[in-house]
Amino acid sequence: METPSVDAALAAPAESLAASQPPTFARPRTAVRIFRGAVLYTGAFTLIWLFFVITRRDGGLLFGATRIDLQSIVRVVIGFLFTTVLWGLIWWGLRWLLLRKVAGFSRRELKDVFSSRMNRPFDLSSFLASHSERRIRIIDMIGRRGRFIAIQIAAYLYIVTRIAQEPTPKFLTMGLQEGLLDAVVFSWAGIALFYSDGFFGRAFYGAQSRLMDGSLARANCLLIGTLWNAFKFVMVPIGIQLALHFPPSTYAALFAFIWLSYVVSDGLSEIVGSLFGKQKLRVWGIGDVNRKSVAGTWACFLGSLGVCLWMVSRYHLPLPWYGLALVVSVSNTAFELFSPRGTDDFTMATANALLCWGFGALVY
Repeated sequence: METPSVDAALAAPAESLAASQPPTFARPRTAVRIFRGAVLYTGAFTLIWLFFVITRRDGGLLFGATRIDLQSIVRVVIGFLFTTVLWGLIWWGLRWLLLRKVAGFSRRELKDVFSSRMNRPFDLSSFLASHSERRIRIIDMIGRRGRFIAIQIAAYLYIVTRIAQEPTPKFLTMGLQEGLLDAVVFSWAGIALFYSDGFFGRAFYGAQSRLMDGSLARANCLLIGTLWNAFKFVMVPIGIQLALHFPPSTYAALFAFIWLSYVVSDGLSEIVGSLFGKQKLRVWGIGDVNRKSVAGTWACFLGSLGVCLWMVSRYHLPLPWYGLALVVSVSNTAFELFSPRGTDDFTMATANALLCWGFGALVY
């Protein structure tokens, strides 16, 4: 597929896009609505979670593995300091350097880029008129994917190791229950830092708030984080049902079908689309510019299919799993392309879980 040169990098389209951009001073209204929705959801979720953790009225079925003790608090604090502060600052610094040295941003422009973009009008069109859109997209991708890829790989390896150590039906819910405390803490951190232009605000949002999302950048990040934590909650009852249908020997592959296939396909979609794709597919979502590419869409499908087929081969699963691999990959691709931007993490992972549930009910 033809790849434009960096120096040519969509100069004419950037000018036309800059001229057609809607007034960005109206965008914060959408961001405020998302922020308020996140506060309402997180507040309700936190109250429900605390009620069941304290009273144990569910008999430990949904929230019983959660413990609010010194050990769990220390674990969450260390996780926050590493994944949000230290790791976030590393990738924020790299993104700052790339925008400065590769894309040619001035220090004044960088100050606006890494602000909350909520306190004054943020004119994306002026950036696109002065700088290469392709370079901006690639640097956005590097900051966002670079920050999360190592964390996601570490999380996957940890959970797969736990499955190998404890391949019992309760694992599919226990592993998720343990993550609910983290979900509560990180959700409130994202809310607390949403308007912040200070050190922690940049550490939390600096690497992942894409310039191409304009004034809705942090709203997009907050929506993704809120829905991902909602998925952890939704997966607890689904996990209970999965444990009823699937034998323990399939748990590692099952987890990969639901989670790893989505992570790989979603990541490859953005990486390949940014590096090689032509952003011609207009989509709807939370961002000032919402476009995807055919190359990224194909990368999404092939990445998901590769992960699923690898799992089938590695764990010597029967023939019907090949059909599930194809269905999950088509689902990942469709939801990645057609879900509103900012919601596909939730829709892809949830659809995968439901497809696996249906597959288990039919086959096992």
